[in-house]
Amino acid sequence: MNTNYTLTWDWDQGSAESGAVNFTTHYVAKFKLKSKKKSPNWNTGCETTSDRSCDLTNKNLFYLGIYVFRVRASVNGIDSDWATKDFCPDEEAALGPPSKVALSPEGRNLDIVISDPLSSTNRSMREHHEDLYFQIRYWERSADGQALRSHSLSSKKRVVTLSNLQAWTWYCVSVQSRYDFYNKSSSFTPPLCTQTEGTIPWWEIVLYFLLSLVICFLVVLLYIYGFFRCFKKLKATFYPSVQLPTPFQYLCDFSGSDIPRLLPESHSELWCDKVTVCPAPPLLEIHSPPPEFLPEPTGLEPDSSGKHSRSSSGSGDSGMYSTGGGSSNLRQLHSGQDSQGPLDSEQVKMQDMAPGLKTHLLAADEGIVDMCV
Repeated sequence: MNTNYTLTWDWDQGSAESGAVNFTTHYVAKFKLKSKKKSPNWNTGCETTSDRSCDLTNKNLFYLGIYVFRVRASVNGIDSDWATKDFCPDEEAALGPPSKVALSPEGRNLDIVISDPLSSTNRSMREHHEDLYFQIRYWERSADGQALRSHSLSSKKRVVTLSNLQAWTWYCVSVQSRYDFYNKSSSFTPPLCTQTEGTIPWWEIVLYFLLSLVICFLVVLLYIYGFFRCFKKLKATFYPSVQLPTPFQYLCDFSGSDIPRLLPESHSELWCDKVTVCPAPPLLEIHSPPPEFLPEPTGLEPDSSGKHSRSSSGSGDSGMYSTGGGSSNLRQLHSGQDSQGPLDSEQVKMQDMAPGLKTHLLAADEGIVDMCV
């Protein structure tokens, strides 16, 4: 096909002895065989190969020339006779289909772009077949994939335009290469389908416009919503709305910021008072001894006025004193004793020695009670 050449042959296994079979292929231009002065110099195509084919593409055979091929078999050192065949590429080589086909709709028209078949060196086959042309077949495809009407045309151009087609309709195209001198024709390319275009209805334009507006509105709305959500989150994180408790208000800056921080040393003397820590005053304890340990009062005799007087032999350092009151004072003591209950030996603590605080009179019984501090 084109300039790709492969020589193949058949081999009868029954005519060969047991052993491996190898084949050798030679070729030469046919005009060299007509020379009577010297024997032709055969070129080697494939040497001692077990395959039953030989690829001659890379031998650069002249496309318009005529060649003679010969093949023989060798088994266990025994060679068979040569089998020969004449070959003319221009006449016998098959023509390949276009290398590429592309469709391009232009409104109700359809442009077909065709690439020439290529040789083994990726060159156009028009270099060997100047009268090469294309057979184009196209048809309208229905919704279920069936061909409705088929049409065909021929053209040597690589770009063919199909005009006056129906708008918004699917068309399929297949192309074939042809060369009439030796009646060569390639196979058709696989069908390639596309849809033609036409005038867009006004309602479709309005629908597309409204749809684009809705999409843009939703995108902008989503963007604004995300921005405010992020803004609120950042504000709540760095600038919280919860107020600090009153004891911590002095930690805040006086410029109005909600962020607490310690006051600088220059402001500490202006806004803070000095605090002096003093030890607590000692508590005085009053002990009341039990009645059995009280000494008997001596040297004191009640007079007619109810007052105790100092005995005639009273001593100044006995530690006994007159109450300096009459019967009314004794009644006061008795009334206080009745309301508070009898005194025992428990300790009585004085919580505060400052003046002005209330004091309680202690009375054990009639008479003088020793007090120790």
